[in-house]
Amino acid sequence: MSAAAVHSLWTTAADPIAKIGAPKIEYGQLSPTLIVVGAAIVGVLVEAFVPRKSRYYAQVFVSAVALCAAFAAVVALAADGYGTTKAHIAAMGAIAVDGPSLFLQGTILLAGLVGLFTFAERRLDPEVHGNRVDSFAAQASAVPGSDGEKAAVKAGFTTTEVFPLLLFAVAGLLVFPSANDLLTLFVALEVFSLPLYLLCALARRKRLMSQEAAVKYFLLGAFASAFTLFGIALLYGYAGSVSYTTIAQVVEGNVPTVDPALANTTGNDALLLIGTALVVMGLLFKVGAVPFHMWTPDVYQGAPTPVTGFMAAATKVAAFGALLRLLYVVLPGLRWDWRPVMWGVAIITMLGGAIVAITQTDIKRLLAYSSVAHAGFILAGVIATSKDGVSSVLFYLAAYSFVTIGAFAVVTLVRDAGGEATHLSKWAGLGRRSPLVAAVFAVFLLAFAGIPLTSGFAGKFAVFKAAAEGGAAPLVVIGVISSAVAAFFYIRVIVLMFFSEPHPEGPTVAVPSPLTMTAIAVGVAVTVVLGVAPQYFLDLANQAGVFVR
Repeated sequence: MSAAAVHSLWTTAADPIAKIGAPKIEYGQLSPTLIVVGAAIVGVLVEAFVPRKSRYYAQVFVSAVALCAAFAAVVALAADGYGTTKAHIAAMGAIAVDGPSLFLQGTILLAGLVGLFTFAERRLDPEVHGNRVDSFAAQASAVPGSDGEKAAVKAGFTTTEVFPLLLFAVAGLLVFPSANDLLTLFVALEVFSLPLYLLCALARRKRLMSQEAAVKYFLLGAFASAFTLFGIALLYGYAGSVSYTTIAQVVEGNVPTVDPALANTTGNDALLLIGTALVVMGLLFKVGAVPFHMWTPDVYQGAPTPVTGFMAAATKVAAFGALLRLLYVVLPGLRWDWRPVMWGVAIITMLGGAIVAITQTDIKRLLAYSSVAHAGFILAGVIATSKDGVSSVLFYLAAYSFVTIGAFAVVTLVRDAGGEATHLSKWAGLGRRSPLVAAVFAVFLLAFAGIPLTSGFAGKFAVFKAAAEGGAAPLVVIGVISSAVAAFFYIRVIVLMFFSEPHPEGPTVAVPSPLTMTAIAVGVAVTVVLGVAPQYFLDLANQAGVFVR
């Protein structure tokens, strides 16, 4: 073959490659996520290069600065109008920068920052061999009870890798509610799930229970991810695209020109319905809605309590954000199909969570079933299918996340010889032994119950009002009944703390460092402020309640 012929082969082969344009990425608008990812990578490098003695301080500093900087970036974007007038789709159609995404990202970053304080706490356990210890295993790779673990404890090792893991989880959670195509949604799902699976297995005390929790969460999470991915494949077959905008157009009957290979399946309603069901199923698993809630009590009970608090708050915020975007942006044309199903899920979630919580004897399991019931209440706002529905859900998520982290931070303080005393019988008479801690926990329980003048009441009122105006009045009646059932077991714990005799050999209340005190104080402040004067924050959520398409 002549040189010219070879040359022409090369040029024809290379010609299409020359037409591939460089991606257009709006780095400024993606800055909150990029800051957190960058800090997580710095955290990994800290583990590799910083001496063991200095790692804890370096990691806490890097994580705190990153979360504060990312929150400042979110506020700057919102102030610049990206939540309202300048809302648009960034990163070549992959990420939506709009009101709901900025509001939820701000909530996740603040929850991450408060969660970071509980992760960094090192004064609750007595010193071991002259070293302060935190809630995490001395050496994660050592077999529980082995000589390797004892040697690691004696040497004063700590698992400072938890801080970069926390940042990677936060990065995935930031992308999840703002994803504007199904592949970005799935990548974000995996980016925040994998660090959480690891964090659940790292408890210093009760390590076998912690590892069991992580394995259960991992196996069930893998199932949910598989369902989600299968649903994404079916929706791609239906619309010939993974972009939310294109799928929404096909649902509404505007079929764009598609690949000839997909011509036979495009617009096939069976693919749409099954694909939607599978993707929604994956999101309901992350939310902890019945019947996809089976992992919740075991994982909440077995995971280290700081991880439980962070996971209970931030994962719910991100997953509800993603669910709202999917139902409101992609599937508004399918409303008559998904609303009845969501009605059923909301009803069994509210009632199931509230009724099963009554039977619990462990405080962490009780809070887990309480979180299931709250998922049902939030679903009532999702079903409203109105702008008020979106803003009420945003407000509820913001209020709920801080109450949750605060409540689990209080749980870390009540301790006996075996670590945290989570059995309810141990909490008897706590109000007499430590009135301040019991009073703070009572405030959180009253907020969960939705008692007036707490953030829980303002949130529930907003969600139920939106649902009633959206034509779901029967759902509101069931929600109010569920709230009454739920109030019973919250108030039962308050009665136990203040009106029971303390056991002489009962648990002690540890004096925490300023870190945990700050986490609890923020929880109380948000609970009271959003309960007494919620209007400013309701207006903020209302401004942020419009999705970009």
